[in-house]
Amino acid sequence: MRYLFIIQGEGRGHLTQAISLRQKLEAEGHTIVATLVGKSPARQLPAFFTDRFPEVQQFESPNFLPQAAGKRTCLPRSIAYNILRTPRYLRSIQAIRHAIRQAQPDVVVNFYELLAGLTYAILPPDVPMVCIAHQYSFLHPGYQFPPLTQWRWWDRPQAAAELWGLRFFTRLTALRASKILALSLRDMPANGRITIMPPLLRQEVLALKPVNGNFLHGYLLNPAYSKQIEQWHHSHPTIPLHFFWDKRDTAETTTIDDNLHFHRLNDQRFLHHLARCRAYATTAGFESVCEAIYLGKPILLVPTHIEQQCNAYDTQLAANAVAASTFNLDLLAQLNPEPSNADNAAFRHWVHHAEYAFVPQLEQPITQPIRPPHWWGFVAGTASKTLSGCERRTIGAGA
Repeated sequence: MRYLFIIQGEGRGHLTQAISLRQKLEAEGHTIVATLVGKSPARQLPAFFTDRFPEVQQFESPNFLPQAAGKRTCLPRSIAYNILRTPRYLRSIQAIRHAIRQAQPDVVVNFYELLAGLTYAILPPDVPMVCIAHQYSFLHPGYQFPPLTQWRWWDRPQAAAELWGLRFFTRLTALRASKILALSLRDMPANGRITIMPPLLRQEVLALKPVNGNFLHGYLLNPAYSKQIEQWHHSHPTIPLHFFWDKRDTAETTTIDDNLHFHRLNDQRFLHHLARCRAYATTAGFESVCEAIYLGKPILLVPTHIEQQCNAYDTQLAANAVAASTFNLDLLAQLNPEPSNADNAAFRHWVHHAEYAFVPQLEQPITQPIRPPHWWGFVAGTASKTLSGCERRTIGAGA
């Protein structure tokens, strides 16, 4: 069969998931006929992705902007910025539809790209779309959200609004999707169009042999967090630190001193350090967290927005992890430093299930796109869960 990939280019996770799925599909004789990636001015595609997808077509796509400090995302700025760029995004929608017509795939696979969902809502192609991302698990009634007690009382209205917005955005990416494959740390029963699936880890990760090294490893989605790393290092100068960032116009490795190094995102080097580190610290992205759990590494999670707060809470339920508001690497000392395959055997088994679970789902998709629900059911469905984890039945609440 012929597949066309549409990938959200923000961060590392969706890109590595696309690499993993391509490996699985091509191993079964299928073909990836085109790859489209949403881009933003603030980021560039890493070499580990472009080396595997040399014929990538990029289009301008909505993205979230950081606050002035460059750490947490700023929702008001992001909304205003993206509204002003609406004409560009409409041209992107036309480009996506044209690319689908030109490539003539049997199935479009959408890795959480908003404009793919809007293309199917506004100018729907006659090709079924399957959506893949861990964010779709937020639409499953069995997902456990962080309790309200994790936020101060004056933050609760904002957190509730952010969660509603996250679920609303997630539904927009899957408009008229034939199937939704929700990546998850644990198995759950199917619910409507949503099928819970294992994380999509690449063969390079599955082949790693973890060892317990003497250094701390990390990934900074927002380079401004490097100041916190440097401050902690100033108090602990003898502990080696290797952190990766997605910072443009920097050297391959920025060496602060003998024990503090910031590396530009390089896939092979990143995995090499992850397999050999003592512990891992990150801004709670799903993919690298799954890789660290698979390798038995203790994890410090510093979420920058509501989605990552959900990821951090979910990870603490499933793995040897702790969450914090800053990169206080002292917290890693509270966790068991010894990697143990026995402790995460169930997770590793769940990950290995992906080797034979994904291809059948994509070989037999629903042949006609599903019409989106009535607008009231669509909007009401995004509020079917609160942060406390309590369920509410609403009209059209199903996925």
